[in-house]
Order: sequence, then C-alpha cells, then structure tokens
Amino acid sequence: MALTATADAVSHPEPGAPAWTGSVHLDGWTAGGAGTSPVVEPASGEVLGAVGMATPDDVDHAVPVVARAAASWQDRTSQEREACLRAVAAALDRRRAELAGWLIRESGATRAKADREIARAIAEIDHAIELAATPAERVVHAADDGRRQVVRRVPVGVVGVITPFNAPLVLAIRAIAPALAMGNGVILKPDPRTAAAGGLVLAELACEAGLPRDLLAVLPGDGAVGGRISAHEGIGSVLFTGSTAVGRQVGAAAGGALSRVGLELGGNNPVVVLDDADIDRAARCALTSSFLHQGQICMSAGRFVVQRAVYEPFVERLAELAAALTLGDPWRHEVDMGPMIDEEAAGRVRRLMRHSVTAGAELRCGGGGSGVFVPATVLAEAGPDTPAYAEEIFGPVAAVTPAEDAEHALELASAGEYGLVAAIHTRDETRAHALAAKLSCGTVRVNDVTNHDDPATPMSGWHASGNGSAFGGVEMLELVTLPKLVSVAQRH
Repeated sequence: MALTATADAVSHPEPGAPAWTGSVHLDGWTAGGAGTSPVVEPASGEVLGAVGMATPDDVDHAVPVVARAAASWQDRTSQEREACLRAVAAALDRRRAELAGWLIRESGATRAKADREIARAIAEIDHAIELAATPAERVVHAADDGRRQVVRRVPVGVVGVITPFNAPLVLAIRAIAPALAMGNGVILKPDPRTAAAGGLVLAELACEAGLPRDLLAVLPGDGAVGGRISAHEGIGSVLFTGSTAVGRQVGAAAGGALSRVGLELGGNNPVVVLDDADIDRAARCALTSSFLHQGQICMSAGRFVVQRAVYEPFVERLAELAAALTLGDPWRHEVDMGPMIDEEAAGRVRRLMRHSVTAGAELRCGGGGSGVFVPATVLAEAGPDTPAYAEEIFGPVAAVTPAEDAEHALELASAGEYGLVAAIHTRDETRAHALAAKLSCGTVRVNDVTNHDDPATPMSGWHASGNGSAFGGVEMLELVTLPKLVSVAQRH
C-alpha cells in the first residue's frame, strides 16, 4: 500500500503496506486497543487499507507519555523547535504527491482541492513559527510603581485535537502546528474515515523529519475516545472542529476538567446579494462557496438572500455555472466535484432537497444523482420554511430566496442559530460595512467567497457555530498557552 508517484504528480496505493497500517501512533506504531478500521475510497468503495483504532484507555496511556515529551520539548530553545517544524514543512512539501493521493482517494477531494489543502497546511506551519517568534512576555506597569510585573505566555502542556473528515490534513495541522510551536505536546484524534491523510501519514513524516516520537500521538477512534480526550484532566486544552451537537458535548466535558476549549462548529452561512452587486462575480463566488468539496465545508454557503431587482439574473447565472460543473471520481477523472464522504451523507442531502421542493422550492439545476455522487443543485424560491434554507446542508445545494430591500435581506440573513461566516455583495463598501456590523457572526466577507481562510486571521464561530474561540491569527495563543504573571516587589 505504499504510495508511488504517477504522471500527474499524485500518488496512489499500491501493494506493500506502510508502517502505520493497522496501527495507532503511541509509543511508536502500536496496535490500537479497538482493532482496526478499513480505509474506504468513497468514490469506488474500494478498501485501500486499514488504520488502527484506539480506546479510551489508549488516551489514558498517551497523556503521561506526551506530557513527558512536551516537558523535554519545552527545554529546547525556540530556534531548535523552529528548525524541527521547518523540517516537517519541508517533508510535507517533498511528499505532496503521496498526501494528495490520500486526500483524493480517502476524502473524495478533487485534485485542485487536495493541492490547495497541502499548500495551506504548509502555510499553517509557517504561520505557527511566526506566532512563536512574537514576544513571549510583556511588562505591565504597576499602578503604584512599587513592583516590576512581567506577563509570560507558557505552554498548557498537552493539547487534545479532534478533527473531522472534510479537510483532514489542514484542520489537523492548523491546531497541531501552533500547539507544538508554543512548546506543547499533542494528542490527535482524526476521523477514522480519513485517518491516513488526517494524521497517520503526518505522524510518519514528522518523525522522519526529526519531531520527537512521543510529542505527537495519533489515536483514530470513535466518540468514546473523543469523550475521554475532552474530559481528561491531564489535557490542558481541547481543540475541536465538527458538528454543533458533538461540540456541545466536548465543551461540557472540557468544562468539567477545567480545560481550555476551542470549538469551531457548524454553520448555515448566508450570502447577501444587494441590488448594486456585480452579478457575474457574485454568482462565481457562489459557485465556490456552495460547491467546493461538494459543500462539505463548515464555511460553505447554503443560503443566498438576493434583492428582488437582481434576483432572477443571479439565479439564472448561478444555475448556468452550476450545471456546467463536472461530477465524478476525482482519482480517475478530471472533475470539478467528487463524491460525498459516504452514502449516508448523500442520502441526507437528497432528502433535504426533496422536502424543500415539496415545501415550495423550485429546482433550477441538479438534484438527484446516485450513490455518493450528488450534483451541484440550485433551489430558487427556497424560503425560510424550506429545509435547504433553514438547516445546515453540508452538501452541494444553494438555496436562494428573494428580499424586498437591504433591511429585509439583513433580517433573512440573520435568522437562525448559527454565526460562523457571511458574505455581502455590493459595489458600495460603506454600505457593506454598515451591514457587516449588524450581522452576528465571526467573519463577514465582502465581494468574496465564504470559504476562504487565512492562517494569519482568526476563524471564530459565534452562537451555535462555536464558543467565540479563534483558530488562527495571534488569537490562537489563547488556546495553546496560559498567561503567567511574575511580580517583583522593588526594594526601597
């Protein structure tokens, strides 16, 4: 099952198993307590191999192992830690073909999406290195001038990271890299469906690049494993990306352990198209916002609120662009869209579409599909009572509803429990800022896609989309370090 380069500079599984086959990464490559789980290619159903599955007891074993490694890691100079992380980034770059092969075959990513994810993962490491280079302490002047006070940022010790299937490599690295850069060790629980791209290959290449073996434990497992990570008192911070329902459980468990917790959860992200918008640009942004990775991104746009004056031109242009997208197996064909992660996910999206049409939505393109393949779908007249508008779709469906004016558009866009990201399309930047100030979400993008992300900027979910903690930017320091005050009384 080793990965070998193809003519397209993407590699795929061949006979001969890698070191991590059937294993977890804990004290080296070891058998997980829960046996193994198959690695299945969504597009074909082919079994590509097997990953080890951990148990809650494996978490208990991992915590002191990783804590000891973190203590030694903290004794290294910042320059030594930086050099090690740069070596890991270089290893990612060297093994792009292998990683792209796993992202395509394991997660259903298109080749373009896999390439972007690898590039972004390397950028996340670069940003983590920059983050660690920021001043580690600041002087705070005492009110009475009788003390010299210094506030330092110190590592939390062990960071637990729980990641989903949809962008397995970058969502792991965006948490792992800053945690390591600031002197912590990490226990990672990737989704078992994408555990190769989402952790095991990363652990293999990181150790080969010189990262201390026990500094990163990778424990694919079920919800009980994530629950033990969340509730373990030896884990100082828990970073979770996933559904709102599970995020609430993670937050409650981490709260019981008095751990820091970062939650980036679901989103039913609105796009507002005003009457002065560039319609072609808005439609092209919508194409990426709704259909990139089959809509299986927390920042995907599910609902579009369009002023009636430009409503029909927008719907027609979006449907035209969506109908031209090619759908198929991303490993065997050059396509714009690949499969859903599994048939259960595809079936859920189809049910949402059917129920929405029954509720009054108009199917302008797409719909149906078979198996794990769901075409890009545009639903017009999808009002707030239709499931495709009211619920997080997590699939390739764009639900469009008209608004009478800007205030009505704001009202429709603000409805619902989520608060992750929104977008506004208008030629008037002043108007955009005024509307952005009234949208209750962590990110507002203007004349842009909803699913852009940048390591240097915070990604913060509000309301049912998270607890306001931020992944990315200098704000990430709050999740992987603790403030420590050292106050020295001056002699008189």
